[in-house]
Amino acid sequence: MNRGLWYAIAAYVIWGFFPLYWKQLGAVPSSQQMAHRVIWSLLLLSGVVYFQKKGKALLTALRTPRIVWIHFGSTLLLGTNWLVYLWAVSHGFIVEASLGYFINPLFNVVLGVVFLGERLRLAQWIAVGIALLGVLYLTFEYGALPWIGLVLAAAFGLYGLVRKAAPLEAVPCLTLEMGFLFIPTLLFLLFAESQGQGAFLHAGLTTDLYLIGAGVATTVPLLLFIGAARRIPLSLLGIVQYITPTGQLLLGVLKYNEPFTRERAIGFAIVWTALIVFAIEGILAQKKKPS
Repeated sequence: MNRGLWYAIAAYVIWGFFPLYWKQLGAVPSSQQMAHRVIWSLLLLSGVVYFQKKGKALLTALRTPRIVWIHFGSTLLLGTNWLVYLWAVSHGFIVEASLGYFINPLFNVVLGVVFLGERLRLAQWIAVGIALLGVLYLTFEYGALPWIGLVLAAAFGLYGLVRKAAPLEAVPCLTLEMGFLFIPTLLFLLFAESQGQGAFLHAGLTTDLYLIGAGVATTVPLLLFIGAARRIPLSLLGIVQYITPTGQLLLGVLKYNEPFTRERAIGFAIVWTALIVFAIEGILAQKKKPS
């Protein structure tokens, strides 16, 4: 099997079980969780860059305005995704967060059409249309736009798109992104500490270890994802991504007892129908290709 596909599967399985990790930090504000993800990830990545002797590539990238701007954009998208996701998990919206990752594969398809000049077949357009109906139905039932799912889908989909255009390898790329976030997050943590609101070293050894471990929990699946994004088509990346929202949905409903009402089930069923149409069409299209 293609190495990139293995990377993608591993990344999405880890992300599927992510709520189990971040729920251990429920007493820590989501903004501080995100800040610690950045700090410890950068420290870990800096060590990797040093031992892999990739510092020269990183310095060369910093002297190239185009590369800097590309990665600054990907940093903003990644930061948005992290903050919204951590807030959702902390406030009991794991199910709605999973909706974003169910929508994301189809959002990737639309991005491929708009930005990469890809053409969709009729069944793919039908799948996108069905997914849109599902989102509209959920909006009507909620009485409000399911913004958590939509923001997560848009931010991560655009991040994947930008990463395909970025020339840096996985480790220097992620190090540069964490570097952009380092100063603002460090200042934020220092401010929280000055106000007596800092969690680190004040909430017990277990919490401290989970905050430090956030670097590993963050870096490993992201490196796998970046490696996959560079090796396999965006459409295939989208199909494999079904692993993550399925795991998160099951955790939200079965372990954390989040409500899954009849109306919500109908909305999700419409989105799942779109995904099934998309997946079957993709399988049939692959079979028609000459070997």
